[in-house]
Amino acid sequence: MTTTERRYDIDWLRVITIGLLLIYHIAIVFQPWAPFIGFIKSDTSLESIWIPMSMLNIWRIPLLFFVSGMGVCFAMRKRTTIQLLQERSIRILVPFLFGMFCIVPLHFLIWKNYYNQDLAYQANPSHLWFLGNIFAYVLILLPLFLYMKKNHFVIKSLLNKLFKTPLGLFVMMIPFVLEAILINPNPFELYAMTLHGFILGFLAFFFGFVFILAGETLRRTLIKWKWLFLILAAGLYTVRLVIFQLQSPNYLMTIESNLWIFAVFGFSFQYLNKSSNILTYLSEAAYPIYIIHMVILYAASYLILPLGMPAFLNFVIINLITLIGCFALYELVIKRNIILRPLFGLKINLKNKPALKLQT
Repeated sequence: MTTTERRYDIDWLRVITIGLLLIYHIAIVFQPWAPFIGFIKSDTSLESIWIPMSMLNIWRIPLLFFVSGMGVCFAMRKRTTIQLLQERSIRILVPFLFGMFCIVPLHFLIWKNYYNQDLAYQANPSHLWFLGNIFAYVLILLPLFLYMKKNHFVIKSLLNKLFKTPLGLFVMMIPFVLEAILINPNPFELYAMTLHGFILGFLAFFFGFVFILAGETLRRTLIKWKWLFLILAAGLYTVRLVIFQLQSPNYLMTIESNLWIFAVFGFSFQYLNKSSNILTYLSEAAYPIYIIHMVILYAASYLILPLGMPAFLNFVIINLITLIGCFALYELVIKRNIILRPLFGLKINLKNKPALKLQT
């Protein structure tokens, strides 16, 4: 298990999913319930944009956990256990703690000032809960991952038999369905700092590792049956939208979520495994932008919403300000500062490098 391979498709998935995260968070500003989860709210709602957001919401976070588990599998091909723990501590734990104490308070204070509340802050991971979960999964699952790595020939043979047909992927859904039934989250999409989010992320992270271990057999199955997964996912989403007004039973939501993810992997594996200079840049920028985007979003909302412009125009402007602001802060400050780079999950080496490998 020492070979390496470039997987630009998975790098693209990480970049695209974080991009969708930014748009999703901006869409929350224009929902009537925004203040209840700590977002600044527009006086004029755009509830119609929540229809596509609700389609994304049940698979975007699980997909990121799948991709993170894949990254660990690649990393273990090149690193010893100590090296892996050191790298994950520097790249995940350090930005998590720095963000919780130095970045998150900024957007909390903007929110409190907007609503004329006392400017106080208690330690809260906010959107960075995802990083805390990933670090916990690495620690919990590392003994199992080491066992699987040691016995990967036997395990890969079993996985090849399981994933030779799409039936193996439906079998893989069983733990996800059990989690949805036993935990019974309400709503299903509430992942942050919940037992549901932790267990769902745990399962996705584990199976992300398994997906890479399974190798080419699983990849071929996902590519071959991608249209089936997409049609089934779209069908379940239509049922959720039309019959259940977006609140279908949790077991149906988790099946739909996995089908979307299988479809996304299938199309990505076939079409996105290509290098480019854009990917090289975005792969490095995605992590810092994820960490800082809430501060820029809240600042943009604070400045733009009181101007009284039409809601959709506000939505477009806030998207532009958030996007431009994040990239400007990354490019002009974070990327070029040797002290800030590790605090935002970047390597200290400032030299330009070729397209990133997933395992780096």
